[in-house]
Amino acid sequence: MDWVDYMTRFKDDIRVLNRTLPGTTRAFGALSKSVRDSGVLDVKIKEYIALAIATVQGCTPCIGYHAEILAKLGAPREEVVDALAMAIQMGGGPALMEAADALAAFDQFVAARSSSAA
Repeated sequence: MDWVDYMTRFKDDIRVLNRTLPGTTRAFGALSKSVRDSGVLDVKIKEYIALAIATVQGCTPCIGYHAEILAKLGAPREEVVDALAMAIQMGGGPALMEAADALAAFDQFVAARSSSAA
């Protein structure tokens, strides 16, 4: 799967949903911002948690979203792999299958960032 293309198309779909349900999506955005910006864990740790949960839940767009954020944050691949290992331990076989997608997504977003920075 081309994760960069997939997320570009998905973000277009989310924009349509945002226009259709502005109150709901704004409220969800406010909740997300509140969780991200408060508490004692830093944003990168919260993103590892989110990627692991997305992996266990099997949410493809969520995997792409959080893998892309981790790539933008400069997360080391080894740390992403460790978070995915925890997801596999908690989610079993289905999480193992989703973890392969999550790692592929992260690797593609890192590669895309590297090629656009050059």
